[in-house]
Amino acid sequence: MLWLKAFHIVFVVSWFAGLFYLPRLFVNLAMVPAESAAERARLLLMSAKLYRFVTPICALAIGTGVMLWLSYGFSGAWLQVKIVLVFGLLGYHLWCGKILREFVADKSTKTHVWFRFFNEVPVLALIVICILVVVKPF
Repeated sequence: MLWLKAFHIVFVVSWFAGLFYLPRLFVNLAMVPAESAAERARLLLMSAKLYRFVTPICALAIGTGVMLWLSYGFSGAWLQVKIVLVFGLLGYHLWCGKILREFVADKSTKTHVWFRFFNEVPVLALIVICILVVVKPF
């Protein structure tokens, strides 16, 4: 069971690394001047590779989390809130994929400022999830 827990932590940390960095790439993409085609192409390539890399890690993080839940039989309001936040993060991850497709199609209309705020969502979720898992406040 400790191996499962260790791998879950590795997958969660890796998924969050992607969730922290991909929107940062979106900030940079939103700031690329129209005449900088090479810079835009490089950032799009980096974003696409990161999204493709982190998507299976997302599945592994959620999968190992479900296995831990079923193995330990955790319950309580803290877990319900955590599950809602994980579903929210999954939605955020998928939203990042949609944003990436908009950038590829050159249809993104959001500013770099919007993406800077968007970039903070997983940070806030991580803080709350860590408190819920460690402290179990309710």
